[in-house]
Amino acid sequence: VQLQASGGGLVQPGGSLRLSCAASGNIFKINTMGWYRQAPGKQRELVAVITALISGSGRTNYADSVKGRFTISRDSSKNTVYLQMSSLKPEDTAVYYCHAGSVWPDDPDYWGQGTLVTVSS
Repeated sequence: VQLQASGGGLVQPGGSLRLSCAASGNIFKINTMGWYRQAPGKQRELVAVITALISGSGRTNYADSVKGRFTISRDSSKNTVYLQMSSLKPEDTAVYYCHAGSVWPDDPDYWGQGTLVTVSS
């Protein structure tokens, strides 16, 4: 599984940004996809996750810090997951990483390259 993330950039506080993560390869083994972020000097943390890329309920879960502001969604026809970020705050500044978890427990986690989101005036 390969993950290609895009969409980071500089945005003012209160602004919006959308991240995209396109999956390729053996996508049928993907169980969950999500976004993590890592701010300078901090540990990587889960931001949002959605179950199943191709089919299924597409249940979502969010970190408390982004609930009501961020929305994770998927486009199964494009094998792509999106993170719509609104009402951005300076504390949202971080490198955002796309992640995919496999249905097979012995498989490794899959990571995309990070994309930097900077929220600053």
